[in-house]
Amino acid sequence: MAPPTRRHATSLETISVTVPEAAVEAYENAIGSVCATVGIFEANPEGTQWRVEGVKDTGHREDELAAALVLAELTTGVSAPLERTSTEAEGWLARTYEAFPEQEVGRRFVVRGTHLPDSKNATRIVLTLDAGVAFGSGEHGSTRGCLRALERVAYRRPRRILDLGCGTGILAMAAAALLHQKVLAVDIEPWSVRVAAQNAKRNQLNRAMTCRLGNGWQTPAIWKAAPFDLVFANILARPLCLMAKDLVRYLAPGGTVILAGLLRTQVRMVLAAHRRQGLVLEQELHEGEWATLILRRPVLPIRKTA
Repeated sequence: MAPPTRRHATSLETISVTVPEAAVEAYENAIGSVCATVGIFEANPEGTQWRVEGVKDTGHREDELAAALVLAELTTGVSAPLERTSTEAEGWLARTYEAFPEQEVGRRFVVRGTHLPDSKNATRIVLTLDAGVAFGSGEHGSTRGCLRALERVAYRRPRRILDLGCGTGILAMAAAALLHQKVLAVDIEPWSVRVAAQNAKRNQLNRAMTCRLGNGWQTPAIWKAAPFDLVFANILARPLCLMAKDLVRYLAPGGTVILAGLLRTQVRMVLAAHRRQGLVLEQELHEGEWATLILRRPVLPIRKTA
């Protein structure tokens, strides 16, 4: 079935910048201020450079975009030339649909876009997302790794669950649907929190998910709900290392953490930071160049090293 065509009164353009990892968040905010959807992609195999791009009506909100880019540069110290490419309005949505087919992940999940016909799946949990915000859709190796990791730890029946940096909310939804437990989903981006809440409602999981805006472990909603039996942290390698101490503080004895958003070349660095806090590696999963780590906090008191 061909996806429906949406017509635009004006032409579209794709705007993008290429920046180091540390500047991704600031430039994502800048481009997101004028674009309805923003995508983040690796610009080199090492994962040190990232392309942040969005699609907007050509010529619209130019002053707002310029101001947002200046703010991003001042905040990060990174000057990133803005690239523009003309995007065919009639073909853009169709290409987005083509890039987001139904995907089976692991043994239990299937991820599908709202543009696809409704279908029942008796053997898998169906997670439906809007193709217009397809990043965080299950296509990325880190997301797929987290879903596979969830399947492997589900037998522990965790009750208090946190999705830190929830994005579209796909991991929180998967946990709520598979484990039949309530999940707290937190993100630093207001847009992500809104999208996660919309996706939860779309999948009839809104009663099981609480979506909150927050800055990592400084979020009051996290303090109130801790300690957690299961934590997802699908972020980036360096922030994961910096947050290792706080993670252990809010993880229950015997609790499990699923870490992702790191390349296989970054595993040693991330593992070292969490082992210093007493966590134990249980499994390491690979999806292409991306790695997912399953770690557990021992039930007995842990000894932390400096």
